Amino acid sequence: MFTSPEAQNSNSETWYGQGTALYDIGHYESAIAKFDQVLNQNPHNWESWIHRGYALFELKSYEMALESFQAALSLNGKSVLAWHGLGIVQAKQGDYEAALSSFERAVACDPSDAKAWYNLANAKLHLDQFIEAISSFERAIKLRPNHYRSWYNKAIALASVRRYKQALDSLDTTLTLKRDCYYAWNYRGFVLNKMKRFEDAIASFDISLKYREDNPNAWYGRAVTYALQDKADQSAHNLQKAIQLSPQLYRMMVKTDPSFTHVRQASAVQALIQE
Repeated sequence: MFTSPEAQNSNSETWYGQGTALYDIGHYESAIAKFDQVLNQNPHNWESWIHRGYALFELKSYEMALESFQAALSLNGKSVLAWHGLGIVQAKQGDYEAALSSFERAVACDPSDAKAWYNLANAKLHLDQFIEAISSFERAIKLRPNHYRSWYNKAIALASVRRYKQALDSLDTTLTLKRDCYYAWNYRGFVLNKMKRFEDAIASFDISLKYREDNPNAWYGRAVTYALQDKADQSAHNLQKAIQLSPQLYRMMVKTDPSFTHVRQASAVQALIQE
């Protein structure tokens, strides 16, 4: 039966609207089916390719998501959403070089996109481009100053180049924005250890444990703090807590972590390593 162009357009708009609504409530497979209906009728609908890509990403169908974003970009090479989507899939697959290039294209298309700057900065962080990452996090923060994850990851980049005071300031801002961010309290403790502020480090790990009891990194951080002060028994006591929660990881870490150099041969620590 012949369908007029007007009816086709009406159907496409309906399916597209249904697809985006289904995506918004997390019904990704149903959303993809609607976008496929649009694309079967009009394969040049680049917006449907984009939304289809994001739905596939949520379902962890990364190769198919890549193909959707690439199809969108072949139709509209200036779409920020498509470049951003391509980048997050590439980052999820561990291809940070490719992700970096995609996020650079995204911010070139729209320099006011805070999320794209944030993900660009994270790609640089994974590639050990710490100075460049700091600059990109600052761009993201300027556009979205209340995004605590930008402040937190900026702190990681700053600590990586030994700018510990600035890293601590960035973490304090993170915790002003999200007081219960337990992993920021943990990282704050590790930065304070670098600054040899051991009492403050212990206090940070304690606050982290208050917000999350099942928190081996905090116990490990306390163990590091005591190890750095040559307090083997106290270090072992806290290390035991970390090992109870994650045996393989923390036994392996303590064998190579230079923080334990002066206490590693202590009998209490050796007993934990050898178990």
